[in-house]
Amino acid sequence: MPKRRLRIFIVAAEVAPFSSVGGLSQVMYFLPKALANLGHEVRVLTPKYGTLDEKRYPLSVVYKGLRVPTGEREGTTELVCNIKASRKGARDPQVLFLENMEYYEQRSNVYGYNDDHIRFALLSRGAVAFLLKDKWIPDIIHTNDWHTAYLVNDLRTRYAGDPKLSKVATLLSMHNLHQGWFDFSNASDLDFDDGKGPLASFFSDRLFKQNSLKRGIIYSDAVNTVSETYAREIMTEEFGAGLENLIKEVRTKVFGILNGIDYTDFNPSTDPLIKKNFSLSTLADRVENKVDLQKEFDLTVDPSIPILSIMGRLDTQKGLNLVMDVLPFVLDEYNVQFIAMGGGDPQYRDFFLDLEKRYPKRVGTHLMPNFTLPRKIFAGTDLLLLPSRWEPGGIVAIEGMRYGAVPLVRTTGGLADSVSEFDLVSGKGTGFTFEHFHSLAFMGALTRALVLFSQAKLWKKLVRNCMLADFSWKKAAKRYEEMYFRAIDFRSKQLKKNPGEAYQVEY
Repeated sequence: MPKRRLRIFIVAAEVAPFSSVGGLSQVMYFLPKALANLGHEVRVLTPKYGTLDEKRYPLSVVYKGLRVPTGEREGTTELVCNIKASRKGARDPQVLFLENMEYYEQRSNVYGYNDDHIRFALLSRGAVAFLLKDKWIPDIIHTNDWHTAYLVNDLRTRYAGDPKLSKVATLLSMHNLHQGWFDFSNASDLDFDDGKGPLASFFSDRLFKQNSLKRGIIYSDAVNTVSETYAREIMTEEFGAGLENLIKEVRTKVFGILNGIDYTDFNPSTDPLIKKNFSLSTLADRVENKVDLQKEFDLTVDPSIPILSIMGRLDTQKGLNLVMDVLPFVLDEYNVQFIAMGGGDPQYRDFFLDLEKRYPKRVGTHLMPNFTLPRKIFAGTDLLLLPSRWEPGGIVAIEGMRYGAVPLVRTTGGLADSVSEFDLVSGKGTGFTFEHFHSLAFMGALTRALVLFSQAKLWKKLVRNCMLADFSWKKAAKRYEEMYFRAIDFRSKQLKKNPGEAYQVEY
């Protein structure tokens, strides 16, 4: 049991299964559940988008007519919203929805609008407005990415004098360093935002030019990224997206916590999506999934041929230029098969389609998103290629290892924290790694992998290592629990140190 039961309020732009665009939604589904299983009381708030089907997910009204201040002196001084809640089990976290017709329900997408800054400022301030009306007071508010960093800024400026909320600690999780749609890196001196002071009104041009992520970093009691290595990388110019100097300034409150996966959901012994269930004790059964994968992608059916796979977003970030340099040579010189799955940049789609034509029965593609094929690929592929330029979390490597797919990764971000080089002498390690972003370094790691694949006993040991690795959400949730207590302690000390720090900003 934890030191004490915490009241945790999590605010995020997307929460699976109600809205799901990227990895954030999955974290917001699994992490609250894992925290609740540790004994904490968890509530999650997210917008009620127009795509949410209330027949499938029945909601009940919690608060009607919530008035959210916009900061305008004249005209639209408040936006009226409702708070709804989903049904939940006795131990499940409560998921709340901020309902507003104009900014959420009439929109078909979660992101991508020129008024996203208003939409997410509304979510942030709506969260605070609801807490002011509700009897429930959290010990900590956990915000996520730039969308909800507005909340932290408001809490420490506009609402800092509020006796109910001034003691509440805050954590900002940065799943990436995206900072909205304004180009802060090339802002003029007139548009420069020092990150301090209150936010502009919702309908002011200044709000668009105020960097919510920067402000969240400044005002939060603790900040974390989704891996320890990425937490260090963002202090450099290469990875810091213009925030590196600020992050270095506040580095004592910046940490990394590697995301987990749900071991009940991602379980090869029970997964209904794969051909043959298997476990460590029945590892030989995994070969049936390899055969099934070869049939699925019209490859020559032969379990002795190693299958190399790439899956996910086809993007420069994923290091696909290295793949373009190396893969044709590998297919010419080695008896291997290759699978590419995912949508994205046309240049990579064209490359893989051309490769499929040039190497029939050896290359297979599915160049669009798919929700069932990843499990089949994890369960049947031998080597998962992840040569990323940068990778904050690297969840695909963790998911693959759970199913016995050996990852080959560049040592960056979460990939560096989750995959270690297999050692022939000690038998320890979970994959193959390379450091320098160069085709020769990538080729070297790939050659080591193909040599080891020919040694069945050692390869089996490596596969077992992958499946034994612990990346459960229970483990990750305990790290977040530690972070919450750290933030709460920091907030308490700050108030004792400077009880006059709080001030109220009037509009």
